[in-house]
Amino acid sequence: MSASHELEKAATAYALDAVRMDKQGQKGRAITLYQKAIESLLQLVQLYPEYGLNKVYVQRAIAYQERIKILQGVVSSAEMRAEADADAGGGGAATMENDGSTKPGSDEIIVTERPMVNWNQVVGLDTAKKAVKEAIVYPVQRPDLFPLGWPRGILLFGPPGCGKTLLAAAVATEIDANFYSIDAASIMSKWLGEAEQNVAKLFNAARKCSNEGKPAIVFVDELDSLMGTHSNEVGGEIRVKNQFLKEMDGITDKGKNLHVYVIGATNKPWDLDWAFIRRFQKRILVPLPDSTTRLNMLKHYSSTLTVGADMDLPELARLAEGFSGSDIRDVCQSAQLSLIGEFFESGKANDKEAKPRPLTLADFRQIFDGRKPSVSLDMLSRYNRWFEDFKAL
Repeated sequence: MSASHELEKAATAYALDAVRMDKQGQKGRAITLYQKAIESLLQLVQLYPEYGLNKVYVQRAIAYQERIKILQGVVSSAEMRAEADADAGGGGAATMENDGSTKPGSDEIIVTERPMVNWNQVVGLDTAKKAVKEAIVYPVQRPDLFPLGWPRGILLFGPPGCGKTLLAAAVATEIDANFYSIDAASIMSKWLGEAEQNVAKLFNAARKCSNEGKPAIVFVDELDSLMGTHSNEVGGEIRVKNQFLKEMDGITDKGKNLHVYVIGATNKPWDLDWAFIRRFQKRILVPLPDSTTRLNMLKHYSSTLTVGADMDLPELARLAEGFSGSDIRDVCQSAQLSLIGEFFESGKANDKEAKPRPLTLADFRQIFDGRKPSVSLDMLSRYNRWFEDFKAL
């Protein structure tokens, strides 16, 4: 698993736990978990400064920080310590009061700033890009050519780190759409009865945007965590699911000319509730990169590095078989980090004029020797089986 994916998973886990503690009234524990989610998000931004969704992560961190300020205004340090002690000792949760003063603003629920990612940054994925263009780009450009309408729900599934989020951001740029990015942590409210209202508010904002002449894309990351089949669902989760189904039906059946699209991304499509699967008219596998795509990725990432004359990118592409796009980026980053470490340990870094030596093929071989793909053969087989059962390109 890549470092970026680990940080994304950590941030999501902390945020979900924070929301749960918040709902239970354990404000001190919630504050601690919100702070950990913020730290993970900011660390992700610092490690990957050019990542297209960094603005989304920063705004989520800001939203969590605002929630912390609200909680800190109604809880004392003594209460925080007591809750932390009770949590560590398995104590019961307090009942959270809803006085109306701590309800979320729309900024906490949705992020509408579109990441500046274009098609050129989506290397490979020709089949997926073609399907997305047919479903979204062409109807926006010439709606008069679609008398039967067009798909409003697009499901992107496949191994982690293969470009699902990047693809959604790129199509938003292509059609100059408002980009509404949500996840389970942001849509599931801390207040009883608010979560389904959040869903309605989200789709109302998207419809309003479309009615004003600007397309809208609702991007739901980790779709399975919000719309999956779970054995221990509570009433609030069921109501949110039903509201989402109602809203998706609304943009499909009643909004013939609306340019509102729901793009869902998941690494676990087999966990999705069937009611949601059938509402995504396009179900697109985003696979591991093939040999040509791996070569193009290596060309792209190595273009910013200083490489030696012996560099053999086709050989590296062969060594990277089975690696995801984020795996390949991490390999290039690791090779550069190893080189910089060698440079500093040699003492040459004290000379401001000195530069590290060029990267060689041997440097990359060493990294590949110490790494395995983040996606196993069993996982690939499972994706392919699901694709054969439910594909809709």
